[in-house]
Amino acid sequence: SQFELYYQPKIDGRRNRMSGVEALVRWNHPRLGLVSPDSFIGLAERYGLIVRLGNWVLNEACRQVAAWSKEGTHMRVAINLSAIQLREPTLVDKVEEALRKHGVLGSQLLCEITESVAMQDMKITQRTFEGLSRLGVHLSIDDFGTGYSSLAQLRDLPARQLKIDRSFVKDLETKSDARAVVEAVIKLAHALNLTVVAEGVETLGQRDIVLQLGCDELQGFFYARPMRAGKILPWKFEQAANATRPADLATNFGTRF
Repeated sequence: SQFELYYQPKIDGRRNRMSGVEALVRWNHPRLGLVSPDSFIGLAERYGLIVRLGNWVLNEACRQVAAWSKEGTHMRVAINLSAIQLREPTLVDKVEEALRKHGVLGSQLLCEITESVAMQDMKITQRTFEGLSRLGVHLSIDDFGTGYSSLAQLRDLPARQLKIDRSFVKDLETKSDARAVVEAVIKLAHALNLTVVAEGVETLGQRDIVLQLGCDELQGFFYARPMRAGKILPWKFEQAANATRPADLATNFGTRF
C-alpha cells in the first residue's frame, strides 16, 4: 500500500494540448520518502515481484482513467510492461479483466514495451501484441533507437506508436548526428503509419526541433514533471487555456502544481 502512480502529460505537437498521460510508479517509503522506479524496479524483477507490481499498476491506472471519465474527461493512459510481464501467458486476460472491472475502453489504455524487450522473442511479442490489439489497446515501442529491431520486425507488429529514446532528444541542439537519427526515425515511423513521441523534451530548442521534424507528441520536463493524479485535470485545463499563448509558457506548468 506504499505505491502510488504519478502521471506525466503527453502533448499533441500540432494542437499544443495534452493528448494523454504516462503512468509512472513511485514508492512512498516510510523512511526514505518518495523513491523513483530506477531504485526498485530491478529489485522487483530479481525477486519475482514485478508481475504483482505490474498488475497493480494496470488496475490502478484503469481505476484512475475511470475516475477521470466520471469527471467528464476522456483520458488515455500509458503503462510500461516489463520483459517478465510480456512473457506471462495470462497477460492479455489480465488486461481484459482490468478494462472490464473498471469500465474502461481498450482504446483508453496504451501499453509501452521497450524496443530491446520487444525484440527478445518476436513470437511472444507478436502473440501478446495481437491479443492486446484485439482488445483495442494501443501499443507503443519505447526507447526506440537503442535496440536491434529490423524493418521486417516492425512491420509485423501491430504497434501504433514509436517513442524516440531520450538520449537522442538530449543531444538534438548540439549534435547533428542525433538530429539525423531523430529525423530518420520520424520519417520511418510515418511511412509505417505510426505516430512518434519524443520523450525527454526539456528545453525550448529541443521542442522546436522535434516539432520542425514532424514529431506527433512530446513529453518531458519542458512541459511538466510527473504529478499526482489530483493535479492532472487542473494542469490540463490551465494548459488548454494557455494553448493560444506562446508555448514556452508551458515551462511554468510543471512547477505550479
